[in-house]
Amino acid sequence: PEEATHPCLLPPSPHTRSPLLLPLPPSRETMSTENIVDTERDTLSSFIMETTKDRELALLMTALEVACKNIARAVRKAGIAGLFGISGTRNKSGDQVKKLDLLSNMFVVNALRKSGVCAVLVSEEEPEPLFMPAEDQGRFCVAFDPLDGSSNIDCNVSTGTIFSIYEKKTFNPPNVYDILRPGKEIIAAGYCMYGSATELVVTFRRGVERFILDPSLGEFIHIGSKMRIPKKGKTVYSCNEGNYQKWDKVIQDAVCNYKIPKDGSKPYSLRYVGSMVSDVHRTMLYGGIFMYPADKKSKNGKLRLLYEGFPMALLVEQAGGVASAGFFKGKVRRILDLVPSTIHERCPVILGCHRDVQPVLSAYGPANAAPTTLRSKM
Repeated sequence: PEEATHPCLLPPSPHTRSPLLLPLPPSRETMSTENIVDTERDTLSSFIMETTKDRELALLMTALEVACKNIARAVRKAGIAGLFGISGTRNKSGDQVKKLDLLSNMFVVNALRKSGVCAVLVSEEEPEPLFMPAEDQGRFCVAFDPLDGSSNIDCNVSTGTIFSIYEKKTFNPPNVYDILRPGKEIIAAGYCMYGSATELVVTFRRGVERFILDPSLGEFIHIGSKMRIPKKGKTVYSCNEGNYQKWDKVIQDAVCNYKIPKDGSKPYSLRYVGSMVSDVHRTMLYGGIFMYPADKKSKNGKLRLLYEGFPMALLVEQAGGVASAGFFKGKVRRILDLVPSTIHERCPVILGCHRDVQPVLSAYGPANAAPTTLRSKM
């Protein structure tokens, strides 16, 4: 009798597709333009060298990159590693310090110290500025919040690292006045957000750039240039309405108008995470307004100027938005024009697109309308 043939060795029917057949790899002719572009994306280091030609700045950003990757790993393993909860101490601003705050601070301080390009470091978790020893000194002064939004870390809310970078102006030994300077003198600023992806958003005063951490490569990959706040973005307001009773009338009226517009238009949506990185990131992508204004209890505002107000204000202005302190110390002030007198000084914050910020500032008087952002003059 004729020998039986195993079913798997039979030729495939023209009407069925064998599960053993794999699709052929794309040929050079069929490869899409998108795939070709993907293979040519810049890493963070290569992007800095191509755009700034500054090797020391590239070293500084590489140090921050290493710190952010370490923090991202710690955040994702926090529950397993027993890093939830408070450490039992408070920082200089009076906030309870989380275990991850301390670990994140160590990552950033150690990375910047070893970079050899820093002179002064200011951290939210350090009561005094850190001056680098003479043998490790460089020309940069860096202020940073190692883990913004850490009060929400136990419930798995997105957190982030915020930083601003100054260039030292003198050859004298470093001192606190090297960093107690207005925000308009910052040369670079950014934040790294730890969410569904680890994303670095940074400006070198040439627009706002976005980088995503590719876990398979261990590199931050450039995904978008010149991030811009939409001029007619989503109608969203973001603030802690629990402070409503303590705000001035202008802010109260603005929030009431978002909820019940006087012109009969559709009400705004409220979106408030309570992590500044998350709230500002959404505002920069979709538009709207983010506010943490001064109030009767916190007359100087709540957010820290050097490592929260300044870096976020510079990013927003570079993205085409407005960043104001509101009515502060007698008049409406631009955040980047403020001059800090202490390293942990606070400031009010009102930022977002012109459409939503300008009416708030104009309510303090016609002379206080938000100016048009001209990047060349910043």
